[in-house]
Amino acid sequence: MSESCNSRHFSWLMKSCLPNPSDAKSLVPIHHHANPPATVTPISSLPDDLLLECLSRVPSSSIPSLTAVCRRWSRLLLSPYFLHLRRRLGLLRHSLFAISAVDSGLFAAVLQPQSEVPSWRVSLAVCNDGGQGSLSHARAAAIGPRVYVVSRNAVLRYDSWTGTVALRSPMIFPRKKFAIAVVSGKIYVAGGGGGSEVTAAVEEYDPERNRWEVVTHAARKRYGCIGAAVDGVFYVIGGLKIGNETSVTSRGTAAHVYASSMDLFDVRSRQWLRSRSVPGGGCVVAACAAVGHVYVLSSHAVELSFWRFDARRGGGGGFGEWTRLKSPPLPAQVRLDGTVRFSCVGVEDKVAVVQVVGCIDDLLRRSGRSERGLRESLVLLYDTVDGEWRRAADLPEMITRAACACVEW
Repeated sequence: MSESCNSRHFSWLMKSCLPNPSDAKSLVPIHHHANPPATVTPISSLPDDLLLECLSRVPSSSIPSLTAVCRRWSRLLLSPYFLHLRRRLGLLRHSLFAISAVDSGLFAAVLQPQSEVPSWRVSLAVCNDGGQGSLSHARAAAIGPRVYVVSRNAVLRYDSWTGTVALRSPMIFPRKKFAIAVVSGKIYVAGGGGGSEVTAAVEEYDPERNRWEVVTHAARKRYGCIGAAVDGVFYVIGGLKIGNETSVTSRGTAAHVYASSMDLFDVRSRQWLRSRSVPGGGCVVAACAAVGHVYVLSSHAVELSFWRFDARRGGGGGFGEWTRLKSPPLPAQVRLDGTVRFSCVGVEDKVAVVQVVGCIDDLLRRSGRSERGLRESLVLLYDTVDGEWRRAADLPEMITRAACACVEW
């Protein structure tokens, strides 16, 4: 074989592996990658369920900025599934929430009783739709981080995550001093009214559809009643009867019975259960639900009594049993008269009793005391585990005649 060689000595297969000098494309270097680059998928292309899984893990402080990304993200953050995922991941904290209306908007204050040093965090929200000026007799009910402030002719939704306020549909029957509670993500109201007219209609509000509808009628019309909910039962507690009783004796008896009793409405079956009465009589001035029980604060003209009703149905519990608990230690300057009202809010295993003076100037003038040392409102916390009371931070001064609720955020 000759030692010299040329292209004719190469087989066709070998020549096919060499670049052709006359072909510019064949001179382009070929890079061989051990691992081809992965395809980049933007988060916006994810389906809703996967996107919710991602968004539900962000810190609470980042949620306000997420709502401003796009309409789709804002819609997902408002969905009940986002709230369910954060609750399942243990990222929600229960807090005591108080809100009051001023000319410029709404003052909102949040207190976390579980903190080592609980303190109120105050914010001001402006309602661009108006309507905040008619909330003098409003009730508050919270669904997750959103608080619905329900008054006679208006309903406002306050988002504790974003600090925004939106106007929602009002109740069908305008009413004040009514009972309100949340059952399975829907709001229920009963009792109350305007003037001498007290309505028997029980309304249900669906926040997703922004719609009210009448679901039943109560056998007893109550004015000034209080609401609570445990295990699918809506409790309508206390209040007065405003009806057609002819004699003074009949009116007095009816008022006494109503003031110390509660009606039970089973939301799922749409049926009223047997009514219960608070032992010892008195007038129920505040009530709430916590850890499977209804807690009731009653006034006896010169003192308060505190009761617990076992509202756990089934499972061998003592449904319907009453237990008297230690009364809240109110300061000596607090008088049980018409100038003082109370709110009870269940916050996990705590019961918060918020005492609010309706008009502090009238109280000071009638009592003859100076303003020094007298606050318009105070907060007491009852621990349902050890059965002890302790005083929490007073409501901020700008929170007056507050509506209170428990929020998750």
